[in-house]
Amino acid sequence: MPPKPKYTREEIVNAAFEMTREGGIQSVVARELGKKLGTSASPIFTAFKNMEELQQEVRRMAMKEFEAYVHDAVNHPPVFKEFGMKMVQFSIEEPKLFQLLYMQEKDSIQTYTDMIKELGDTVEVCLEFIQKDYELSREQAELLFQQVWLFTFGICVLLAGKVCFFTGEEVSSMLSIEFQSTLMLIKSGKYKDYSNK
Repeated sequence: MPPKPKYTREEIVNAAFEMTREGGIQSVVARELGKKLGTSASPIFTAFKNMEELQQEVRRMAMKEFEAYVHDAVNHPPVFKEFGMKMVQFSIEEPKLFQLLYMQEKDSIQTYTDMIKELGDTVEVCLEFIQKDYELSREQAELLFQQVWLFTFGICVLLAGKVCFFTGEEVSSMLSIEFQSTLMLIKSGKYKDYSNK
């Protein structure tokens, strides 16, 4: 009969999550995690097959944290812009978690569609509000989401990487300009002309 683990999986993941929050996922190594728990590295490998499995659990926890962060956006119209502002806020207040979720090199290159699937229900909620609030078709809503999300993502990368800083007012203005410009282009029906150039 295998020995009973000294720490539960949940306790180990919580400790690894806090380490990630402070120093990034690269700081989560077995020896340092053991020290944080006040033990050796061996209890980690009793609960997990390897460090990659543990890191996947930390990533899931980080995604739940992100989803909780943006969840309240539905109560603050315009909803799509509020989602963007919450995403930016997350990148500022939780830069190491943002980096884990969105700035880690992958084993293989993903398509935009694959990457967006990782955002879970957030995308579908945004698309529903965009269609309803701006009287757009599903195809138009997806195009608007893609353009504005990629723009917002770029701002978040700059902030999470501490490359530069923007005030809340600057971010709000930039998002509004990008959104309104893209919306006008889509509503004009001319966006297909530009996509072929």
